[in-house]
Amino acid sequence: MKLSVLDLIPLRSGQTSRDALLASQALAHEADRLGYTRYWVAEHHNMEAIVSTVPAVLIPFLAEGTSQIRFGSGGVMLANHAPFAVAEQFALLSEMLPGRVDLGLGRAPGSDQLTAAVLRQALPGDGVQNYVRDVTLLRELLGGGETPVGERVHVEISGRPFDLSATPAMSTAPDIWLLGSSAYSAEAAGQLGLPYVFANHFGMPGIDETLRLYRESFIPSASFPEPRTLVPVNVVVAENAEEANKLALPQKLSNARLRSGGKVEPQATVDEMENYDWAAREFMAPAPGPDSMFVGTPEHVAEGISALATRLGADEVMVSPVAGAYAGDDVDRGVRREESLRLLAREIL
Repeated sequence: MKLSVLDLIPLRSGQTSRDALLASQALAHEADRLGYTRYWVAEHHNMEAIVSTVPAVLIPFLAEGTSQIRFGSGGVMLANHAPFAVAEQFALLSEMLPGRVDLGLGRAPGSDQLTAAVLRQALPGDGVQNYVRDVTLLRELLGGGETPVGERVHVEISGRPFDLSATPAMSTAPDIWLLGSSAYSAEAAGQLGLPYVFANHFGMPGIDETLRLYRESFIPSASFPEPRTLVPVNVVVAENAEEANKLALPQKLSNARLRSGGKVEPQATVDEMENYDWAAREFMAPAPGPDSMFVGTPEHVAEGISALATRLGADEVMVSPVAGAYAGDDVDRGVRREESLRLLAREIL
């Protein structure tokens, strides 16, 4: 089974943003060394506890010193951007890392309504309604549609025809994936002949039905003659179950705060969780779906995600290592997150 990594670049108690970035760079190097397939970063805005905001800027920093792992976005929120701007960003990345770039595209803004409005203030429409149109244009600009890599795309602006190309010229095009958690996104990916990622790591319901809709609606494309799916999950892996459960507590608190409408602050340390007094709204917050997070020994977690992948017919599993840190851990390393990747690779890769 292929394994990949999703990194939201969380900020933990006592860390600066620079510390968190260095920790993720070290995590990317470890994933590369261990043989993980790809390493994706997300686009989230106006969230103090998340450092991952602009994937196209992050990728060169994370990729420095790696040799084989692919890098990509999980994802770029297309509602926030002009497709041509995204095309040029990923054309540049494809020349920096030939054959090692993925472009995952999401439909939602990935932020609150105010931030979304600010991001789109110079763009027409709300972005979400134009999603399929924008994906189609972006795909053509990057050579993944009917227009070959390096050739100009014919577009109409105000009723007038123009030729357009994303620069610099690319020798290899990035692979485009569509991200989502609804029937709309699944059917869009299927009809466009693109790979699909269900946002399972958020604990969203309906993954079995959504992936079924994707496969039923799939129309083969030149780049992807068969449907392809990737399932993201959160993992906390340790040598024994007791330690894994302790390391999972900071992430469980962050989930509870997010789901109860509370402020998502930098992640607590494991030490801070020992005597933490859960607020009523945190304690009563709805739990994410059971297939979204796997906690335990390497054997237990490997068995769980393998069974999930088999049930869903997934081609690949993307793990988000969310193990917490102790107060004495180096702030510029995520040693418990790295350990999760090592232990899981030992069982599966």
